Amino acid sequence: MPLAALKDICIDASDLDRTAGFWQLALHAERTRHRTHPELWWLTPGIEDAPVMWINDVPDAPPPVKTRVHLDLRLGPGETIAPLVAAGATVLLEPRPDEKWWLMRDPEGNEFCVFAPDGRPPRLYELVVDARDGAAQARWWREILGGDVEESGDFAAVRNGAGQTFDYFVFQNVPEPKTVKNRLHWDVTLTGATPDTLVTAGATVLRAPDADNRWWIMADPEGNEFCAFPPPAS
Repeated sequence: MPLAALKDICIDASDLDRTAGFWQLALHAERTRHRTHPELWWLTPGIEDAPVMWINDVPDAPPPVKTRVHLDLRLGPGETIAPLVAAGATVLLEPRPDEKWWLMRDPEGNEFCVFAPDGRPPRLYELVVDARDGAAQARWWREILGGDVEESGDFAAVRNGAGQTFDYFVFQNVPEPKTVKNRLHWDVTLTGATPDTLVTAGATVLRAPDADNRWWIMADPEGNEFCAFPPPAS
């Protein structure tokens, strides 16, 4: 049995409404205030197999470093990147002759990739994380989520992990270590484990539950933040 299941994705934003509006457009999402945290935006995506997304209000501006966690999207039939650019995205890299994707940045500076339409519906199909050792990271998350690991050159990916609605949970090798807090992170629901089980496996507890939060803020072996929620009450 997996120790945890992927639950949702969270993005920090210093301009909450603009960032929420951008990702509402990108994910064809419905935007609502969450009933227990009305200061946050809650996006329920309308595109295939995309997880729920929180947009978190944070006071600090994005640091001037490359985003270490990003999303890969695929456009639907007839769609272009023009609406994303009009909503505040920046094109960092145009497709090369042998590629069919744009590297872009959202209004907060978070990088993401957009793949050209291929006749299928729009889709969020990859969550990509920079890593010093992508294969080790993928194997660690496979221990937590179950599923399978695929390794290929400079990256490795988890497929079919518990709660994983997108195709690939990718860890790509980069030379530089993590130096600042990730502004995009993922949440998990504990299923066959306790936080102590994850710590034994190599995670770190950054913040325990308190009067305001019922979840643990944790970090994986390379320091990527994630939140661990207790199982739903039966």
